[in-house]
Amino acid sequence: MRQRYRRRLGLDFNEIYFKPRGLPLRELEEITITDEELETMRLRYLKKIDQEDAAKKMGISQSQYQRDLTSVLEKVTKALIEGLAIRIAKTNL
Repeated sequence: MRQRYRRRLGLDFNEIYFKPRGLPLRELEEITITDEELETMRLRYLKKIDQEDAAKKMGISQSQYQRDLTSVLEKVTKALIEGLAIRIAKTNL
């Protein structure tokens, strides 16, 4: 298996939680997304950068960028539909 390298991120994301209103965090299941996954969403949906250019900015292949984007969209969708807390965590490499 190839060694995984840290991707280049345009912002420094701190650990943050998003959760449904009115429910204590201790009572919720949580789903974790990484700062790298959040960066894929930021580049695509806020900065409106196409997949090829976003992958270059992050220093990864276009196919890896697409896998990351698909993964994070599935996680966020699950959290929204099932009422889970979302934790944004720094990637540890």
